[in-house]
Amino acid sequence: MKLTGRILHLVDDAARLQAQLEGEAPDLSGAGYAYGVNTDAMISGQACTLGYTPDILGPYFLENFQETVKKDDVRTGGFQVVVGGDAYGSGSSREVAVVAHQGAGIELVVADSFQRIFQENMVYAGMPFTTDRGVVGRLEAGEDVDLTALSGALPPFFRAVAETGGLMAYGTRLLAGEVGPTYAVDRAPRPMNVVEKIIARSAWRGEGQPDGVASVSPGDQVLCRTAFRGMHEYTAGMVMKLYEDEWGFAKMHRPELVAAFEDHFVLIAHDTVPEAVRRARLGPAMKLTEEMVEACARFGVRLHGPGRPYPPGVCHRLVVEDYALPGDVIVLTDSHSPTAGVMNAFAFGVGSTAMAFALRTGLIPVTVPKVVRVEVTGDARGVLSPKDLILHLIGDPYFREEHWRTSPTDTCVVEFAGPGLDQWDVDELSVLTNMTVEGGLMTGVVAPCRPIVDFIQARRGKDVSGLMVHPDRGASYARVIRVDLDEVPLTVATPGDSRNRAPLRDADTVDIHNVVIASCTGGSLADLRAAADVLRGRAIHDGVRVTVTPSSADVAAQAEAEGILPLFRDLGAVVSEPGCGSCIGNGPGVPLPGETTASTTNRNFARRMGAPGPVYLVSPAVAAASAVTGRLTDPRSL
Repeated sequence: MKLTGRILHLVDDAARLQAQLEGEAPDLSGAGYAYGVNTDAMISGQACTLGYTPDILGPYFLENFQETVKKDDVRTGGFQVVVGGDAYGSGSSREVAVVAHQGAGIELVVADSFQRIFQENMVYAGMPFTTDRGVVGRLEAGEDVDLTALSGALPPFFRAVAETGGLMAYGTRLLAGEVGPTYAVDRAPRPMNVVEKIIARSAWRGEGQPDGVASVSPGDQVLCRTAFRGMHEYTAGMVMKLYEDEWGFAKMHRPELVAAFEDHFVLIAHDTVPEAVRRARLGPAMKLTEEMVEACARFGVRLHGPGRPYPPGVCHRLVVEDYALPGDVIVLTDSHSPTAGVMNAFAFGVGSTAMAFALRTGLIPVTVPKVVRVEVTGDARGVLSPKDLILHLIGDPYFREEHWRTSPTDTCVVEFAGPGLDQWDVDELSVLTNMTVEGGLMTGVVAPCRPIVDFIQARRGKDVSGLMVHPDRGASYARVIRVDLDEVPLTVATPGDSRNRAPLRDADTVDIHNVVIASCTGGSLADLRAAADVLRGRAIHDGVRVTVTPSSADVAAQAEAEGILPLFRDLGAVVSEPGCGSCIGNGPGVPLPGETTASTTNRNFARRMGAPGPVYLVSPAVAAASAVTGRLTDPRSL
């Protein structure tokens, strides 16, 4: 590659960014690079409804980034290289973020570090990338840089995929018996943590061989046998297009362990959604939904959603309710798939190409992560929630600044353990695993504890005590963090990133106009109960809107029976059907002009909820208390 176009430096100074877009040479003196350029900034949730091809998405690349970039600025500006800072590609598993780069004419991505899913999506889709900033200088000096050589710095499996021409082509060769494991399968045993044990026993040994190896270590890249695999309307069309282009209508591997979910678009038509949002999103969203429904019919995949054969709800909640089991390897095309890690499972999000590969082969590529063990003790005293704990953890410099990372392709997982977990149920604990991805981590997993056994026994009538995966004595960890809940404050995430932690006491003068109690981290029965306990006997403050969205049909039914949803309605809250909704700007609760939002969702990137306006992430109890007072409020003060 020779530099025939321009280099776009994503600095954190909007004026300098604007100058580059206007054709000026970049002024980088004293400038810092934007931290955590996220996939919502790369391609918005609204643009994602339009399709998944480069020609459709290219014009929308980085639209509204720093409230500066306009539609088609990057493509028409002739930019060939984009340069970012740390945590590039934070957020969603949407592979269309890579596609948008390609559609905008970007041929190389340079950043100080990449987030795991985005990096994998670049490998599998053939987008060259590097953390070596020296490449920028070489290009500027006129050198013809061999981009294929960049793959030489990648680990063996990534390198094999790049040399084969992408993951789909690699899958075809694997199915034909032309490739075997890129890793040693005869290994000496070693003490392992929970995730390592699940990976080791699921590792593919080659055609005709039983799965499982004696051990794995951080940095190894292996193919793992999957259990449940899932997708939703945003991603299913792209997944199945990739699948059919490579394999036609060949049968999926164990289709009974596959499901599709109509959950991300089901609330766009709600009458409280701003008309501009409905007008922009509803039509194209329904086309993507139709693609998913048709694919499910062709391949015999079970379909969840309103009026569908299987019950509606947010996919992550339904996986916990109906599919996940201890020891499973679980993947969905959504970054919040770690929710199912609450079940003592290894659950993580993947892109569309990786999912198409998994649907056909039954395997998923895994870079064995480093594991941080978080041991929880102390008493939550009925007020401190897992939301407070996870915001406190991922905002710590160790995670925010990725001190665990020693190489560009490192990944990291949190193993939650300790007696402090037993005071919360699976609903509440799932917030911990769900939001690990917001800390730049691959996933979280809960070590064996009583709430998991009780939940599955009550939900499915099954005793899973014997399925639980325990860490070995002497297992290795990147770090062991001991957390005493008595020392954790009620915590919020300030606008822009979930890692922007602050004690609630430092933000209790912030006025709130919009309260959202919803999503896979805030719409469980436990969440609704916590909010109702605060609101009961009180009134919603004048000028505050409240939206409540249960996370599944079962949650809605139980909350209705307990009088929780009637309580919200009587207070004037908007109570919607189950769905993903406002978390991604597709339902009630989209911020109106001038509003500041307190939300129980898991992500507060700029415009993530469908409109400009600051979003604070809070627990359900804090959300409810804030609805009562009209400002961020500690419920104990009521």
